[in-house]
Amino acid sequence: MLEKVLIANRGEIALRILRACRELGIRTVAVYSKADRDLMHVRLADEAVCIGPAPSSQSYLNIPSIISAAEVTDADAIHPGYGFLAENADFAEIVERSGFTFIGPRAETIRLMGNKVSAIEAMKKAGVPTVPGSGGPVGEDADEALRLGREIGYPVIIKAAAGGGGRGMRVVESEHQLLNAITLTRSEAKNAFGDDTVYMEKFLQHPRHVEIQVLADGQGNVVHLGDRDCSLQRRHQKVVEEAPAPGIPEDIKQEVAERCVRACLEINYRGAGTFEFLYEDGHFYFIEMNTRVQVEHPVSEMITGVDIVKQQLLVAGGQALQIRQSDVVMNGHAIEVRINAEDPHTFTPSPGKISYFHAPGGNGVRVDSHIYSGYTVPPYYDSLIGKLITWGPDRATAFARMRNALEEVVVEGIKTNIPLHRDKIFRDKGFAAGGIDIHYLEKKLRTQ
Repeated sequence: MLEKVLIANRGEIALRILRACRELGIRTVAVYSKADRDLMHVRLADEAVCIGPAPSSQSYLNIPSIISAAEVTDADAIHPGYGFLAENADFAEIVERSGFTFIGPRAETIRLMGNKVSAIEAMKKAGVPTVPGSGGPVGEDADEALRLGREIGYPVIIKAAAGGGGRGMRVVESEHQLLNAITLTRSEAKNAFGDDTVYMEKFLQHPRHVEIQVLADGQGNVVHLGDRDCSLQRRHQKVVEEAPAPGIPEDIKQEVAERCVRACLEINYRGAGTFEFLYEDGHFYFIEMNTRVQVEHPVSEMITGVDIVKQQLLVAGGQALQIRQSDVVMNGHAIEVRINAEDPHTFTPSPGKISYFHAPGGNGVRVDSHIYSGYTVPPYYDSLIGKLITWGPDRATAFARMRNALEEVVVEGIKTNIPLHRDKIFRDKGFAAGGIDIHYLEKKLRTQ
């Protein structure tokens, strides 16, 4: 068992990790920037170390400072959460080389799955279905690129191999746009990710975003925790997530989940991970794997009863996975909304002091948030300030409980996207029916 874990993150995920550590009797170290000294997990941790000024480049992305904090506090492991350094293979390698346990996959696994081209190749080898595409990097040969475009069929999408979070991609509707789009995407990828490798895929017109949650111990044991639908998005960023994905035949979901388990065995995966797919016309197409805990992990926890973060900690401590697939029983339905500090109409960030916060309650309601009355949301980081999750024995009940919770929750002093969820999304008949595609929300917002 791990004895002391340094939490290399901030906000709600840092508090989530701290709570899991406490349940397991693991001591905690919080690291924080000068702007984050009043974070709730900093107050609750056994020890806290300031690692630099407000900009993340000088604090939460400052690897030497994080390693130094682990050394001076005698931590034996580092949990990266999500975002920041969570999928940085160099960081994982440095952590292990410095004598600490990295709570996540091995560095070579992060590298393999972090590059979209090598990830797709690995999934093809493991039998996981992928989107028709170039099958590798698009080179400098213009004629070959044009041939690929014709073979795949327009529209196509050009993607940066090192991209993520909706960045580094460009849709191409016709052949005359292709070469210019490749050049632009390659240039943007070089600037944003330091890697100008791009690849080409068929652009699906009306896909849903469905993902499979897995847990593995790197000792030959793997389970999946079912699926999630994350199709309600704005600018490729998830807004609402639910589990299980509604309206998809169980046999199709089961088959792709089993292939994900086999893929984890193939690459000797360790820790929590998520296989992300586009789903269209009865078919799943792999797009990427996230080698970390996801923002939306609570909905999988709510329908399975499995604490994903605790399992990460146990596996990192060297324990074999105690859960078998037969132990995982899907129960009911869960929905999560992301609460952001932003204007609900313009989506402009809205940092500032929260003068009053009231969390909703009731049967089947969960709030994952670090905010409190008097807390000041800093302007330097992601606008996510919390997640509201509801569970019900069926989707209709979970939906009704979410409507109630959105009526109850109060955040005063700053603007949030709660009115968007309350007044638009959860009153929308199309979303209530289930099965919407990834373009649905943006189309709806453009017409209002």
